Amino acid sequence: MNRWMRRLHRWGALVTALPMLLVIVTGLLLQVKKEVTWVQPPTMRGSKGDPTLTFDRMLEIARTEPRAGIASWEDVARLDVRADRGLIKVVSNDNWELQLDARSGEVLHSAYRRSDLIEMLHDGSFFHDAAKLWIFLPNGLVLFGLWLTGAYLWWLPWQAKLKKRRRRRSGVQEKSAPPLGSESA
Repeated sequence: MNRWMRRLHRWGALVTALPMLLVIVTGLLLQVKKEVTWVQPPTMRGSKGDPTLTFDRMLEIARTEPRAGIASWEDVARLDVRADRGLIKVVSNDNWELQLDARSGEVLHSAYRRSDLIEMLHDGSFFHDAAKLWIFLPNGLVLFGLWLTGAYLWWLPWQAKLKKRRRRRSGVQEKSAPPLGSESA
């Protein structure tokens, strides 16, 4: 059992090394996305009060930023309304983010948003939708197996030491092999 666990642990680590490295690095970047502006642009503050910007006006303003590549609503991936901050984020299909004042329509910030791309790399959907189920899910299962076998392999020496201490306390002597060269009767 011990030898089988070690082999399983070694081969599992080898097979999952590259996908898990990608998941770890992208996961770390996603953890700090609010603190690192390279990953996600900082969220600005707009005017206080109820949003008054119309959809037509949002599209008109978005068209003025050539880097966003927005010509129609088909080029807009999503709108993110932050009423408490007086802000509307317009994110293009090319991951360009425009932050608009929800009342005046002023462009508060315009920058490339990498967090969505990093998230797609993290879950495997960047490669193909099937990669999530056929590569990243099995890797997650193997990683869980690595955790189990690693815990088992950690437990073995600890358990052996515990048994040894219990035997010493109970006064049971361990059987040792006779010295080399001695004959048994």
